[in-house]
Amino acid sequence: MKAERPSGLLSSPSQSFMVWWTAIRPRTLSIAATPVVLGSALAWAGGASPLWPVLFATLACALLIQVGTNLHNDVADFERGTDRPDRVGPLRVTAAGWVQPGSVRMAARASFALALVLGLYLVMQGGWPILLAGLASLVAGWSYSGGERPISHTAWGEVFVLMFFGLVAVAGSHWLQHGDALIDALLGGAIVGLPAAAVLLVNNFRDVENDLRSGRRTLAARLGDVGSQRAYAAMVLLPFALVCGLAWHGHSGVLLAVLAVPYAWSLPPRLKRACGGAALNALLGATARLGLMLGVLLSVGVFL
Repeated sequence: MKAERPSGLLSSPSQSFMVWWTAIRPRTLSIAATPVVLGSALAWAGGASPLWPVLFATLACALLIQVGTNLHNDVADFERGTDRPDRVGPLRVTAAGWVQPGSVRMAARASFALALVLGLYLVMQGGWPILLAGLASLVAGWSYSGGERPISHTAWGEVFVLMFFGLVAVAGSHWLQHGDALIDALLGGAIVGLPAAAVLLVNNFRDVENDLRSGRRTLAARLGDVGSQRAYAAMVLLPFALVCGLAWHGHSGVLLAVLAVPYAWSLPPRLKRACGGAALNALLGATARLGLMLGVLLSVGVFL
């Protein structure tokens, strides 16, 4: 049964705020912010002086692209019929009838446009590498749900997340603060990018039945239950091997991140025994917290 819009929902400013807060999917925002902080911390630990306006502009751009991607996904999946009434994931405001599709689409475009404007400032600071990274991020954010064959309907979604919410974000932030791209930044990008990809894998694992009916062939749909569980375990545990590589490369303080090992070790069994959408939604949030924990521990550790 389709969710009905509560009476007067958009007439109250506080209720309207909560609707749009739900629409932007706040649990995913740390995935966009963490790599920016880590890339900047690696640059500062390497001797760069903090460029605070650049940091805040980079954070804003990353968050705006994430918000735009989420909003575009919300309305695009509704219009394609992917978000069915029996969907077990978190509420989507367009499918629930809380906001008109045109309004969500306009908000997505506004988010991308604001990111583009701020990106021009970053291009002036970082030159052509930032121009390429920024344009690629905007195109990827739109094509995740847009076009005839969206990335979200294929098995490449997790690669997209690893690339843009890991490698590109950390390396780009490092470049803006330090003026170069080091192997440290790529290692750091992989460390925080893998848990971010694991978040998407859990999301698609939860929705696999609905996705198959809708013609979506995500990584979870192609791997099946056992394959998805193995891939998830690799995504949440492999970062700690990369932490050792980053420590060997001259940042021994990043071994502080091993404090998160027990937490990460507890996650794969939860995917195996998860029954129903509620348990998988909780695991999705827990996986996002792992990425945040790793980002914070690494950002502190590089200064030790």
